[in-house]
Amino acid sequence: MKNTSDSPKRQRRGHGRPTLHDVADAAGVTRITVSRFIRQPDLVAGETAERIRAAIEQVGYVPNLQAGQLASGNSHIVAALIPNVGHSIFAETIQGLTEGLGGSGHELLLLSTGYSLEREEKQLRALVGWAPCALIVTGRRHSQGALRLLRDAQRAGTPVIEIWDHPAQAPDADGFAQIGFDHGAVGHAMARHLLDQGHRTLAYIDSGVAEDYRAHERGEAFVAQARAGGARVKILRAATGDAFDAGREMLASLAPGNRPVVTAAAFANDHLACGTLMEAQAHGIDVPKQLALLGFGDFPIGRQLRPGLSTVRTPTAEIGRATAAAVLQSIQTGADAASRTLSCELIGRGSTGADR
Repeated sequence: MKNTSDSPKRQRRGHGRPTLHDVADAAGVTRITVSRFIRQPDLVAGETAERIRAAIEQVGYVPNLQAGQLASGNSHIVAALIPNVGHSIFAETIQGLTEGLGGSGHELLLLSTGYSLEREEKQLRALVGWAPCALIVTGRRHSQGALRLLRDAQRAGTPVIEIWDHPAQAPDADGFAQIGFDHGAVGHAMARHLLDQGHRTLAYIDSGVAEDYRAHERGEAFVAQARAGGARVKILRAATGDAFDAGREMLASLAPGNRPVVTAAAFANDHLACGTLMEAQAHGIDVPKQLALLGFGDFPIGRQLRPGLSTVRTPTAEIGRATAAAVLQSIQTGADAASRTLSCELIGRGSTGADR
């Protein structure tokens, strides 16, 4: 019979990561005290807190936040659904959100919808299972399924905020807080700027993305204001894909044979406008004498071109900061998040002759 007394002891399998017990031993406190410090550091005495903090750094302990969430039912994740996280106009909003949440103990989880309402709904279904402490969605248009998910989350006490959109007509129609601006009012202002420059034959170059409702809304308002001012106006749809290339391609519709059929055009975004401006210059078309151009977004490239691009400056970073503040206030007080209307500014530059 085999003598097992001299056999090596079976090693206990584990994940190899430092544990709460390791921190407690290093700090000379109980595991409960370490756990309390991780959850609510303000409840632990200063000298003890410093020992635990030093022990955490010494042993390299990383809290298992997922386990903590499952135990408590609470999450510190703020989820934001953005149409395009790589687009500079939304990147500034993301940065503002990150800065606004900094130091609060909450972290930002980003998802890109690609402007798709169907994809937004699928992402919301996946998110709800993780019980985020707040939901941020872009715009006020959602599928019926997404609306149900958002309303259920709000009824359960989760702050829901729609960003980048806050119309003067029927604000907060779905009962969610809105932090943004009125795209219809922006479209009116764009048309008035060109009308004030004496233009009466206009075009609006719309986004080629079918579900970019905010760009379409600006275009509809632009057309209404232009017609009210006695101008002839049409909407042209840009191609999808690279916006600079799409803008270059639009010149053929605005100036077939290098002969402009309109005197001024407004665009859904600056990249489209910059593409058209550069293509016009390549074909010897004088901007703004033969063709005035007006963008949207105040992207850095528009300020570097000559002539500089007239545009609408949007409160991109402020939307992020204001949304973060509203989320934290709602989490702290338990009250619904508050709406906020922000302002845009029309910047007149050389592309419309406004700097003369």
